[in-house]
Amino acid sequence: MSLPSLSPASISTVAPTQAELLDFARRTAADTELIASLPLDPEGRTWVRLAGPGGSEAWLIGWPPGTGTGWHDHADSVGAFVTAAGELKENALAARLPTDGWKTLELSDGVDRERLLTSGKGRAFGRHHVHEVLNESRERHAVSVHAYYPPLPRIRRYSRTGQTLRLEQVERPQDWQ
Repeated sequence: MSLPSLSPASISTVAPTQAELLDFARRTAADTELIASLPLDPEGRTWVRLAGPGGSEAWLIGWPPGTGTGWHDHADSVGAFVTAAGELKENALAARLPTDGWKTLELSDGVDRERLLTSGKGRAFGRHHVHEVLNESRERHAVSVHAYYPPLPRIRRYSRTGQTLRLEQVERPQDWQ
């Protein structure tokens, strides 16, 4: 039995869903050989770019003890991440923030969410999801898999003091090269 051939015109490029990104991150995080191949640095995070599903951007990231991302969002991208080794903590805001045109925002009470993501655990998130990810261990590296669609057009970085969130910087892909 022969399979029908696919011409380029018959292949659709459908954007991956949050669930598909999470499934990719879970399957990749379970690849022990890949996870073990990531070089780990005791001083700073390390990363390797991966081929994500449906044109998404994906990363394998190593987190030394005591490191984190700081508060940020992924602008118009949806995403997912899964802890592959160790343990990560995510602090997130359960509030829809204005997308542009502000520098300082007073947050309402009750918007803070905290998740502890042990090996094999992860989550998906929508556009403009503001969070920080931390490896709070004092002695153990963590490793995680991340996927974003569309590929990250920008990352907005924030500082937070109490209930005040302040936009500090907007990074674009050329800033990460």
